[in-house]
Amino acid sequence: MIRMNDFLVESTVLRQQMLSAVSTVLNSGRYILSKEVEAFEREWASFCRVQFCVGVGNGMDAIEIGLRALDIGPGDEVITTPITAFATVLAIMRAGATPVLADIDPDTAMLDPKSVLRCLTSKTKAVILVHLYGQIGPLDELLMITNDRNIHMIEDCAQAHGARYKGQVAGSFGSFGAWSFYPTKNLGAIGDGGALTTSRSELAAQASALRNYGQTKSHYHQQFGMNSRLDEVQAAILRVRLSYLTNWTTCRREVANTYRERIKHPHVRLLPGPDQAESHVYHLFVITCPRRDALQAHLRTQGIESLIHYPIPAHKQEPCRSMPYDPLGLKYAERHAEECLSLPCHPGLTDEEAEKVIQAINSF
Repeated sequence: MIRMNDFLVESTVLRQQMLSAVSTVLNSGRYILSKEVEAFEREWASFCRVQFCVGVGNGMDAIEIGLRALDIGPGDEVITTPITAFATVLAIMRAGATPVLADIDPDTAMLDPKSVLRCLTSKTKAVILVHLYGQIGPLDELLMITNDRNIHMIEDCAQAHGARYKGQVAGSFGSFGAWSFYPTKNLGAIGDGGALTTSRSELAAQASALRNYGQTKSHYHQQFGMNSRLDEVQAAILRVRLSYLTNWTTCRREVANTYRERIKHPHVRLLPGPDQAESHVYHLFVITCPRRDALQAHLRTQGIESLIHYPIPAHKQEPCRSMPYDPLGLKYAERHAEECLSLPCHPGLTDEEAEKVIQAINSF
């Protein structure tokens, strides 16, 4: 079976390095908010070219904590896309704000700035741009919209580790970037983990307090916080894996380029390639097909795993049916959810496996 993600093909050297990192933590006797977290925060901030990184429990918490640190909550609206992991929308709700769903660009599946404009109200406090599938979204247009109205532009970077636009790294454009280090991410831990990146010192200080019960120092609680801390083991693992990220990204792009060159089927559409090569890190390689379910079944018979990201847009989820959205509707998001399919594109995919995926699609 050709899998969407296959950690078992990772090198013995990497596995030994991770075991050594875990051993270092065990031997330190310090497991929460100690040297490994501090070191990873410095290294990830440097990688993203921002001043601050705050390690948290997961990507959803990173969004919630960032919103709360910006004092966005009850009575406020935050615009985002319905084509995203449900955590994006759930984080807004957990912060007490109201998610407002804008439609996507039918070609790219990214948040559509024209739809965002239709969703703006006097209550809008932020726009969350999801760098979907690993590609940086329409930053120029959205920054113009948010800057002109003095509202926050926030980046959901859970799928975009290392993506760049005009030489600038994802997670450094908006008021903050929110990161997930779930194991299947381009930079993944061996469990849950997340982070917030920013160059705003007050926001970073607020986020650091909020992640740890609202403490500014031990036993002094200035506000109601939460328990969401990146732990020492995950930080140590991430430090090891960070040294591999650039090479892994190159491997993902090579697979994606092969797919773009070789997949030829009249009823299979590849999402357009990026305007700038560095702006896409191919967390997922996504195609669309009007007979998506039949294509997925065909791939399964060929021993190829595929997944759907995402089969049910946020506004179709049971708790969100009354959620406000673009007054012209979300037809492009709904169509994309019915047709999209993600193909294997992980760094360990061999040339032979990529060729098998191509032949299976072309023979459908």
